[in-house]
Amino acid sequence: MASTYRRHGVLSPFQVRAFRFQFPADMFTSWGTEMEVIVLGWYILVQTNSVLLLTLYGALQYLGTLIAPAMGMASDRLGHRNVLTAMRSVYALTALALMTLSFAGALHPLYVFLLAAMSGLIRASDTGVRNALSADILPSEHLMAGVGLSRITSDSARIAGALAGAAVYAAIGMAPACSVFAGFYAVGAVFTFLVGSSPSHHAAAGLAEPRASPAAQLREGMLQVWNTPPLLAAMWLAFLVNLTAWPWTLGLLPYVARTELQAGQTGLGALAASFSTGALLGSLTVSLIGRRIQPARFMLVFAMAWHTMLLVFVHMPTLTAACAALIAVGITQSLSMVPMSVMLLHIAGPRFRGRVMGVRMLAIYGLPVGLLLTGALIPALGFSQTAVVYCAIGMTATAAIAWRWRGDLWPAARPANSG
Repeated sequence: MASTYRRHGVLSPFQVRAFRFQFPADMFTSWGTEMEVIVLGWYILVQTNSVLLLTLYGALQYLGTLIAPAMGMASDRLGHRNVLTAMRSVYALTALALMTLSFAGALHPLYVFLLAAMSGLIRASDTGVRNALSADILPSEHLMAGVGLSRITSDSARIAGALAGAAVYAAIGMAPACSVFAGFYAVGAVFTFLVGSSPSHHAAAGLAEPRASPAAQLREGMLQVWNTPPLLAAMWLAFLVNLTAWPWTLGLLPYVARTELQAGQTGLGALAASFSTGALLGSLTVSLIGRRIQPARFMLVFAMAWHTMLLVFVHMPTLTAACAALIAVGITQSLSMVPMSVMLLHIAGPRFRGRVMGVRMLAIYGLPVGLLLTGALIPALGFSQTAVVYCAIGMTATAAIAWRWRGDLWPAARPANSG
């Protein structure tokens, strides 16, 4: 029984040596990211007192969505480990710049925006390249558990990183907080490098035409998505949830804490940690269930549930009630998004993983658009009214996607529902 659990259970990916390096690499990077977003988001809001500038800062984190397919193509050509190591080294360098400016007393919101734009050019591709690396190093029977564990690093970081970031900033100031997340990024880059080159990557590289230009390979990846119905449907759903669902928990939580609930930095940390606790529970559930999940069905059903729970959250009158609702929001988003990632990796195959996940990251462009629109709509319509509009659009469009591609996404025997 125990040996079966080790072979097929939630811990089975740790049998692979490379994953034993990837897991802490993802963990340290995720901790750094969550601390940085919380600390700098609060800094921007306090310094400018503008929800529009706060949403602009959040949008800059995803500036690189426009070049994500090119990053995916580069990772297919150069190796997912190599590209991910370089990306995480850049995060460390920009954090060191923030730390230096802060210790020198020269930090200004303009510098925060500029550095956020620099790291945002590549940060949007991190999850896609990370998942492609997982698919390279893990056998297919461990992939669902592996992607779930990878998401657990992000979810747990949102709990600890959010609480630690808010606490450190409140207790000892901006510069020490910057030094902590700069250190996390540096350690994450080192562990990523130690993952090593994957035999799966070399095999996949052999499938591609060695003389194909980068532009031709990029076009080939885009056509693969366009001509494969499950991939195309998942991309539309990914764009949709980034437009209508993610803004309320990625970017707007400082506004909710300060304006809607009259809570301070501690309240902000509690809200972020509650959402991440739910997401952690959802990712853990995915890892435990593993290959019994039908990915396409899960991503559709729980996308609807995600929007439903957001409607509950935005109407909560107290911090405690809002935290409870955010746990449910986190659970539903994980049960939708993790199966989506596994479905994309499975259908893309070794040859197209980087490029397909790059196109998937392009869908994140819906998030900055959604954030910027909320910055304009909330002052005009009100917070909860804007959320109702967003969720109504999200639920209607999710139903339309499910109906349009029902033959490819719903039958249990289709490839989109195999692990």
